[in-house]
Amino acid sequence: MEGMSESPNVSTRPELSTTPEWEQRFRAPRVSLPDWAEDAPDRSLFVSNATGTYELYAWDRVSGRQRQVTDRPNGTTDGVLTPDGEAIWWFSDTDGDEFGVWMRQPFGGGEDEPVAPSLAPSYPAGLAIGRDGSAVIGRSTDEDGTTIHLVRKPGGGGGSSESVETVEIYQHRESAGVGDLSHDGTLIALEHTEHGDAMHSALRVVRPDGSTVAELDDTEGGTKELGLAVLGFAPVAGDTRLLVGHQRRGRWEPMIWDPVAGTETALAVDLPGDVGAEWYPDGSALLIEHSFEARSELWRYEPGAPGPVRVETPAGTVSGATARPDGTVEYLWSSAAQPPVVRSTSGAVVLDPPGAKAPPSVPVEDVWVQGPGGRIHALVQKPAAGDGPFPTVFEIHGGPTWHDSDAFASGPAAWVDHGFAVVRVNYRGSTGYGRAWTDALKHRVGLIELEDIAAVRDWSVKSGLADPERLVLAGGSWGGYLTLLGLGTQPDAWALGLAAVPVADYVTAYHDEMEALKAMDRTLLGGTPEEVPERFEASSPLTYVDAVRAPVYISAGVNDPRCPIRQVENYVDRLAARGAVHEVYRYDAGHGSLVVEERIKQVRLELGFALKHLGGGDALGA
Repeated sequence: MEGMSESPNVSTRPELSTTPEWEQRFRAPRVSLPDWAEDAPDRSLFVSNATGTYELYAWDRVSGRQRQVTDRPNGTTDGVLTPDGEAIWWFSDTDGDEFGVWMRQPFGGGEDEPVAPSLAPSYPAGLAIGRDGSAVIGRSTDEDGTTIHLVRKPGGGGGSSESVETVEIYQHRESAGVGDLSHDGTLIALEHTEHGDAMHSALRVVRPDGSTVAELDDTEGGTKELGLAVLGFAPVAGDTRLLVGHQRRGRWEPMIWDPVAGTETALAVDLPGDVGAEWYPDGSALLIEHSFEARSELWRYEPGAPGPVRVETPAGTVSGATARPDGTVEYLWSSAAQPPVVRSTSGAVVLDPPGAKAPPSVPVEDVWVQGPGGRIHALVQKPAAGDGPFPTVFEIHGGPTWHDSDAFASGPAAWVDHGFAVVRVNYRGSTGYGRAWTDALKHRVGLIELEDIAAVRDWSVKSGLADPERLVLAGGSWGGYLTLLGLGTQPDAWALGLAAVPVADYVTAYHDEMEALKAMDRTLLGGTPEEVPERFEASSPLTYVDAVRAPVYISAGVNDPRCPIRQVENYVDRLAARGAVHEVYRYDAGHGSLVVEERIKQVRLELGFALKHLGGGDALGA
């Protein structure tokens, strides 16, 4: 049975004071930004690694009681509270394969039960829970594409699941998902890509019977690369306004769409960079999350006002924020130098897990380098002692629609502790620098990003930061893919490669990966491997594997649905066939691990591999 452990106050992990600082950063207890029940705001849900594995915890703010909700060998992070706070829904997959069903557990503890027993396991495609006990569940499978189901259940969050009625209200081969459910449960907002562009969604609002209320499609049937995103219905009874993210001015920013009245309201939020938003609980204002040049900040905006008002936060990165019913804002903040903390605008630390704190690291420095597609932003961390040149790790982010920011990261900090400089590049395809920068990643996938990485690499050597003989290309997921592709297409540029959960054989990866990623690959490359074989070949690391000269370390999860294991094995077999220097580490999880000691083991293996082949760094006990 899940959920029998009490608050995360006891840990059997090694004492932090006896371990190296780089390990202490991983082991230090962390918490996510607490979510809270809309109609019971003193009931919260958060994620913590307090027991050594990332799991869900319930928190009663009145009594102060914290209770571990899930307890699974490979961890759990996907969960949500019902609006009345009576139950917790969490997604149950198998060892990180992301394929499973939604389970429900009473907030105070008890047996888990499947939310909708008639729905077979699937990849999740969104979830919205109503106040009347109903819910809208999105599913994705290779056989059916996306299906969306209305689940009606009497009695709100409690009771047995035997009487659940499940009705399919949407199906399409292309990717789609549940956006939100209106306060009264009469409107359902969906995001879909029926036009075939998986990077730019259109919106549809439907009734619970599946009938369409309104459509909003900035792609104009797929002819324009303009996306929309559901940010949430107004949290007020009878209010049909929907907060929507759009790209009409070349970046993400919010507007208000009323699908019933047929009106659109622009918002006077003229901030540079990408802008997101969510409602204050009474619907009177918006909490603005503003991301610009690898930092983020918060603002409050009242519709109709001449502009937003700053909500003060320290310089760095706000990884999540929520407005509380009393008007205060809680937010998860960190910087590259300082570990994360959940703060409130009241001045208090909201949730402070017991145990030793993570040691700080060094701050990042901003670098701008002219590249073939424009100015490239890179973040640099380097050892406090010495002036260089340093052995240097280019730590490449995943996504690709993501960006590195001035946020705390234990991995890069570990390299700095061992005498390496770390460079993180927000290449073309990254978010946070406008729509044109993100959408530049088309057809020449992988090769475009590597052009930007090469430009920053050249700067790092010419500036005296990096030792050209000890340059490491590293990354996970899409960053692991770029690592393997870079080692093959730029074999003279890199002394060593470290690829975690990578795409290694693009064609096989396409056929084995989850359906939503197939859709993304069709968008990025302009078709399937059978339709555009030359593009898949040009973008596949396997094409260039025989050109790889540097030692290669690869780690992969055997249950990974995003970068499946078979295509990794194809690449490894080619390395082995010609006697290339390489090591492979396979672990029993999916696209990464939620187990702290497993994460430390993987970083230790990467550090050891680099120090063995490069030398010149500090010992592993640093």
